[in-house]
Amino acid sequence: MMLIAAGWISVLLLVGGLALDHTLTGLVTRNFDEQLGYMLTGMIGSAEIGIDGDVLFIRPLGDQRFMEPNSGLYWQIRGEGHEDYPSRSLWDRSLDVPEDHFDAQPHVYDSDQFAGEPLRVMERSIILPGSNTKWMFTVAASRKDLNQQIKTIRSILVYSFVALGFGLLLMAGMQTWYGLFPLRHVRRAIQKLRTTGAARVTEPLPQEVEPLVEELNALLAHTERQAEEARTHAGNLAHALKTPLTVLMNAATARAPNLSDTVIREAAVMRRQVDHHLARARAVGRRAAGMSRADVWPSLEAVLRAVERLYEDTRFDLDGNHAAVVALEKQDLEELLGNLIENAAKYGGGSVFVTVDAGDKAGRCCEIWIEDDGMGIPEAERVRIFDRGARLDTGKPGTGLGLAIVRDVVEIYGGTVELAESEDLGGLLVKLCLPRAVA
Repeated sequence: MMLIAAGWISVLLLVGGLALDHTLTGLVTRNFDEQLGYMLTGMIGSAEIGIDGDVLFIRPLGDQRFMEPNSGLYWQIRGEGHEDYPSRSLWDRSLDVPEDHFDAQPHVYDSDQFAGEPLRVMERSIILPGSNTKWMFTVAASRKDLNQQIKTIRSILVYSFVALGFGLLLMAGMQTWYGLFPLRHVRRAIQKLRTTGAARVTEPLPQEVEPLVEELNALLAHTERQAEEARTHAGNLAHALKTPLTVLMNAATARAPNLSDTVIREAAVMRRQVDHHLARARAVGRRAAGMSRADVWPSLEAVLRAVERLYEDTRFDLDGNHAAVVALEKQDLEELLGNLIENAAKYGGGSVFVTVDAGDKAGRCCEIWIEDDGMGIPEAERVRIFDRGARLDTGKPGTGLGLAIVRDVVEIYGGTVELAESEDLGGLLVKLCLPRAVA
């Protein structure tokens, strides 16, 4: 920040100084030229042609320096075929004025024709009444005073802009130090979190960093929730595996005759539990990785092709928005749909109806309705059925983890799932509300 500030201050002061120098020196030079112009106009106004054809002044010029030799102010009149008519201040010198051009307007330029005395020269060509001669009227003045004025102006500009530059750099440095000072409080607060084990930044901090502190506390809360979820699910998994392992251990210790069947059954239970927790872990990881997108209709068709091979006698109907896109990973979407459609086919009476975008298509939520013509679920049991291992029909194979997986994954992505009664088919209606992907 200091280097950038120093660079910009230097560039701006340099450009501003050059512009101001050009403006002020131009004003001083124009003022000097105006004085020469007044003198030249006075010369022309006072000149006329004498009886002998030469130029003469009908009244004396007002500036006394024209009468003093080498005074630094000179005039000269030159005409073709006539001798030069110089001011007394030129003494034994003459102004070297070219005669091969005609200046209808005053022409001003710098000249170094006098050694050690730079000149500012203004000339104009005039044809006086009573004469056909082209007369060149010239006024010259030493540039010493002009150069001294310009030197003084530039000296003042340099000192002023250097002082201004140091002042601005000092102010920028103080502003940077003061502006970043609140971050030192944040650093000390974070250090205190690390050394004391506190969960939040609670000490009062400057107003400038309050949004940063709020985001930091939100991040800490999010991390704490994730850690708590990880501990909870690790404990749930350990608890879920404990019972099958105990059954296997008891059967093996007792040398039960149906040990192989017990191993197969309990291993399936453990595998389902592991799949449940892995699915949830994958969903959490994908959600944290960034924006996810999945086309609903292709995933739905892929799931139906797989389920139709298992339940060939079941009729499946699809309807709704073919272009619906949700903010889920494709694998998670297919796992959700697979669990719900397979349950509908397993516990239904032979008909399954799936509707995409059953609600408002313009809403932020994409509603997917999955209906069957089975016995349905009593309203009192619709909340409990989402618990791990909960089953209403124990006569069919399963572990009761399908709906638990659906609920967990949907909640991870910010959606909802609820159960109701199907008005068309009379069985269970599963309303799956998934966040719509941003276009």
